Amino acid sequence: MPNILHNMWAVVRREAQRLVRQPMYLVLMFVLPLVSFAFFALLFEKGVARDIPIALLDEDHSSLSRTVTQMIDATPTAWIAYEIQDMDEGERLMREGKAMAIVQIPAFFEKNILDNRQTHIENYVTGTNITVNGLLSKDIQTAVTTFTAGIQLQLLTKQGLTQRQAMAQLMPVRFDRHVLFNPYINYGYYLSPSFMPMMLMIFTVMVTIFAIGTELKHATAAEWLATARGSVGTALAGKVLPITAVMFFVSALMLWVIFRIVGVPLNGSPTVIFVGTLLFIMSYQSISVLIVSLLANLRLSLSIGGGYSVLAFTFSGLTFPIMAMWEPMQWLSRIFPFTFYTDIFVDQMLRGAPVVCSLPDLGALGLFIVLPLLCMPRLRRVCTEEQFWGRL
Repeated sequence: MPNILHNMWAVVRREAQRLVRQPMYLVLMFVLPLVSFAFFALLFEKGVARDIPIALLDEDHSSLSRTVTQMIDATPTAWIAYEIQDMDEGERLMREGKAMAIVQIPAFFEKNILDNRQTHIENYVTGTNITVNGLLSKDIQTAVTTFTAGIQLQLLTKQGLTQRQAMAQLMPVRFDRHVLFNPYINYGYYLSPSFMPMMLMIFTVMVTIFAIGTELKHATAAEWLATARGSVGTALAGKVLPITAVMFFVSALMLWVIFRIVGVPLNGSPTVIFVGTLLFIMSYQSISVLIVSLLANLRLSLSIGGGYSVLAFTFSGLTFPIMAMWEPMQWLSRIFPFTFYTDIFVDQMLRGAPVVCSLPDLGALGLFIVLPLLCMPRLRRVCTEEQFWGRL
């Protein structure tokens, strides 16, 4: 055991010297991750989409049409940026991307209401952006529903009913909605803890592949293995240990940005999040070792590693729930550690779930760490046979 630790420490010293000498390590482990964290922190500074521009076509120009216009404009999401003269102008604004919705108030709007005849307010919302579609539709419908309820309330009170009786007749069944865990529907609360770890994941994969791939490219793999006295396991542990330490430090900065700068609530265990983050980094390092060992080609390994990393967000279930996916795709989502890390983050960050709920996900991340054991013979071969050296 003392010899193993001594040899591993020799590899760690060698790797630390390589980290200092090559600027690419600094870029991949510090500069780009921190820049990406700052970018997403600024991107989700507001947290909730506000003042989305819409167009209004008022064909009535009455006091009631102006009232409903003001109510729509007062909603958090909708901002009446254009008052148009016809639908052709509104369609042009939507095609150009300047307006995301068109609200049309028909002629004789006030007259129909006063005559107790049904009238309609038309709303045309773009379907190119599902998020914008949902937000605008909800707020505009709420404003119009509130306006309609106000009109009906006035009619009932004029018939001699008290306001309480009128409300009971107007709304015999009241629906109360309670949004749990993220009541403000803040996009920064669930996108920041997904995009920032995704960038951490990408750079962890890139730097790990780069660290091993450059040994093959520059034909220094034999020297690396000799530093560990021929032990592949010791050589690999000594190489990835400095990278693990640095990326874990960077991840601590990432968590600080998420919880302090973005302001994401932490309702669960910070210990579980830190342990999960360490396992998350080590799992993607293990996958990187597997990729570069099998391919023995720096450029191809970087391409495959980058593609694999980016796919993880698609299968994480954050935008499209895993339970709604085709069953084979649900199984496919399990080959990405990001899926399990996302579950840990959501459970401990927003839900405040008990620690025991995150143990299966922590265990799943731990399983990925054993992957290098499967490729030790292959890694020894590519480090000792010259046919694998010098490839781009």
